[in-house]
Amino acid sequence: MSPSSIAAAEPMTLVADEVSRIASLMRYCSMEATRPSRVDAQLLREALPSGTEIFLSAVPKRPRDEVVLSARAIRVAGLEPVPHLAARGFEDAQAAAELLARLRGEADVTRVLVVGGDIARPAGEVAAAQQLIETGVLRQAGIVRVGIAGHPDGHPLMSDEELESTLVTKIAAAQSQGHDVEIVTQFCFEPGTLIRWLEWLRARGVNLPVRVGLAGPTTLMTWLNYARRCGVRASAQALARSSGLVRHMFNAVAPDTIIRALAEASRGERLGQISPHLFSFGGTGPTARWAAGAMHGTLTLDKEGGFHVEPLAAGSISRS
Repeated sequence: MSPSSIAAAEPMTLVADEVSRIASLMRYCSMEATRPSRVDAQLLREALPSGTEIFLSAVPKRPRDEVVLSARAIRVAGLEPVPHLAARGFEDAQAAAELLARLRGEADVTRVLVVGGDIARPAGEVAAAQQLIETGVLRQAGIVRVGIAGHPDGHPLMSDEELESTLVTKIAAAQSQGHDVEIVTQFCFEPGTLIRWLEWLRARGVNLPVRVGLAGPTTLMTWLNYARRCGVRASAQALARSSGLVRHMFNAVAPDTIIRALAEASRGERLGQISPHLFSFGGTGPTARWAAGAMHGTLTLDKEGGFHVEPLAAGSISRS
């Protein structure tokens, strides 16, 4: 082989390796949906591998019948429903137990994400995620795995010290109940912030799996609106300052640069077990199709540090 042929082959190999790392990182990607209907569940089924985890957001004052129906639709579609349980929305532990019994019986739910809930005043005696976990109702309902919220970009109402203390005590509470535990983070737009937070977490001996929250493909304006609503101010400000973005407020954007940076930083396993968790701000179907293409590695790297995803035909992806 001539020197020029070797030089041409090396970049091609490097590109193939990087695409492979991105696809590997995306392989166990999960998604978040707010009120998935049967139609939404069918769109997810057509795009995503069987068993993909679909988290069901907790909406204040949402009828609990709707939560059960959404979870059942996801299960019937061959996917894994993971409902959010907002502790402050329950009148008491018995109310939580009743919902869990329905989720377990009607949708075979064994995994949940426990959050405090965006409710100013608790509906009853349960005021925090840790308190709900400590009641034992999750264990009694047969819940195997419990997700705990993480906040790489901080929290508008809590200091970093409070966040660390709360995270550690919630993990301990869930483990003491015999649950497997994972961390599911709020979405973030800045890869450096995410990587530093993951390194901080591992340095403190927290080696649990982490689902890294990312805003799925949509418009930049939508990203910024959700960032303001959800209190991730630092990421939103960094996003708005990025060169050229303000001129394209209504153009489509995706978390490709963040995923590519995470895939690179994950080399050598220094970030531990991580996987992307996509918020479907741009719609259930488009987010699922974008995720499926990235999982399958049908993507082209670009010079801006991201990648472009090519659409996949329905049912063309599996994890095998």
